[in-house]
Amino acid sequence: MSVTDSATGARTAGDLPLRVAVVVGSVREGRLGRAVADWFLATAAEPGLELDVVDLAEVDLPLVLPGWGGSPSPEAVAALRDVSPRLAAADAFVVVTPEYNHSFPASLKNFIDWHYTQWQAKPVGFVSYGGLGGGLRAVEQLRLVFAELHAMTVRDSVSLHGPWSGLGEDGAPRDAEVCAGAAKGMLGQLTWWGRALRAARAERPYAG
Repeated sequence: MSVTDSATGARTAGDLPLRVAVVVGSVREGRLGRAVADWFLATAAEPGLELDVVDLAEVDLPLVLPGWGGSPSPEAVAALRDVSPRLAAADAFVVVTPEYNHSFPASLKNFIDWHYTQWQAKPVGFVSYGGLGGGLRAVEQLRLVFAELHAMTVRDSVSLHGPWSGLGEDGAPRDAEVCAGAAKGMLGQLTWWGRALRAARAERPYAG
């Protein structure tokens, strides 16, 4: 049922689709990150969600950040011109990350650090993949990073263990039912927090 303003009949913010930016964190050659992201996108396709893929392999951000009070380089400005407004417009985020050496990729940390206000007072969910740990150590470290950025990470995540044997040739998990159930559970939490925090930001802008 649509939510409308009783006086004007217009749709309210609570009835608008939730805009979710899906960040693909790996840029390594031969990566599985995009295949995992494509599986998640197909699983997450449902009414009420607008999914926007931000693939870091397509974002050429330099490693050198400007000093305090400084300005980004022309190369950084060009790279950020497209992607930063998309993060700002998002109501929530899903980060797709592998686990490298018990942590997450440097490309993902660099991308996160180039932004600040875009993350604030918004929820973040995770889809991770790796060996026996399924990328969970990367996720736990990312929770600390996003807490510092005033973002709210949802409790449940999607963890794909041993993707080299656990994923089919199409990039979909072999145990499709269990993984799809985990994705739906995470999305349920992300959607609740996304709508709640969007309404809160509209009523009272986040001051930090």
